[in-house]
Amino acid sequence: KIAVQGPSGSGKTMGALLIAQGLSPDSKIALLDTENNSAGLYSDRFAFDSLNLAPPFLTSRFIEVINGAIEAGYEVLIIDSLSHAWMGKGGALEMVDNAGRRSGGNGFAAWRDVTPEHNRLVDALVRCKCHLIVTMRSKMEYVLDRDEKTGKTAPRKVGMAPVQRDGLEYEFDIAGDIDLSHRWVITKTRCPSLDGLAIDKPGIEVGRTIAAWLSDGSAPPEPKQ
Repeated sequence: KIAVQGPSGSGKTMGALLIAQGLSPDSKIALLDTENNSAGLYSDRFAFDSLNLAPPFLTSRFIEVINGAIEAGYEVLIIDSLSHAWMGKGGALEMVDNAGRRSGGNGFAAWRDVTPEHNRLVDALVRCKCHLIVTMRSKMEYVLDRDEKTGKTAPRKVGMAPVQRDGLEYEFDIAGDIDLSHRWVITKTRCPSLDGLAIDKPGIEVGRTIAAWLSDGSAPPEPKQ
């Protein structure tokens, strides 16, 4: 389970497709596209089956796609992007707004209704039986960089926390932030080979590294009769 989070233009989709190719070469790759079929721009470079998901971005629809990909025998599923299940039309935040209006503006009651639905989606992600790569948009912020030679400062756009429920990225085996220079900084990993890395333009080799880690070790002993 891999999460690639970053601002628009950082290379999330490209990185996810390259990692998928290295992770399971010559296998069936499915891609759930919530970005108005933008992944289709890469169809000349990668072999994958794409489903364009239009609004409403209900959590139940994401769960249906996850289960459907498993039943269809796909070895890798890419969700591009998972942020729409949170802040898109019909997503969790809109569900909270609607539930709040029905309960007379009671925000606590609204989250009480919506949180179980979102938890079902998280459970489907965690229990997905194929390789799973999700992209998430990052909230944007500007920082001022100072040029040591000229002394001048200039604003730079950076991605911050992912647009999803706080802490969701830690549900994944591997998670990282990718910036506008296409550098993927690993923030959480169970794969020792990726620990502490900042990877320029994550690609096929990242997928191969993860695949080697997953195939390492020996089979568990047979249970005693």
